[in-house]
Amino acid sequence: MKFTRKKIARKKAYDELYLWPIFSKFIRLRDSDKQGVGRCFTCGKPILWTQGDAGHGIPRQHKATKYDEKNSNLQCKPCNGFQGGMREVYKVAMDKKYGEGTWDGLILRSRNISKMAKFEYDLLITHYSDEVAKLKLEKGIQ
Repeated sequence: MKFTRKKIARKKAYDELYLWPIFSKFIRLRDSDKQGVGRCFTCGKPILWTQGDAGHGIPRQHKATKYDEKNSNLQCKPCNGFQGGMREVYKVAMDKKYGEGTWDGLILRSRNISKMAKFEYDLLITHYSDEVAKLKLEKGIQ
């Protein structure tokens, strides 16, 4: 099947408009307590889940790790945006949280070419929508 620019643009829009927002909510809720407050993964500053970002250690353009839950964690906007994600701090924090070698493993995976079909996006959207609803219920967050 030949991909035209129009099909690629449509697929990218589907990703950014539907899957990314719900995945981002999941990450920010996952990393927050029952009051909706979490700590920035890189600087430790307390942050409300609605005001933080789902920051990536390995940038989002690497499709193979874009939706990897270990690669995405709650970050404050200054660390994620203005400070470029604080990659060196993120790397150390990732290995500390998930185990030595996690960063190196994700770097290797990020170099793979990843293509998702529309039904895979649909499955992920359904999965993360359910997870967000469950976390909101567990934490009593609206």
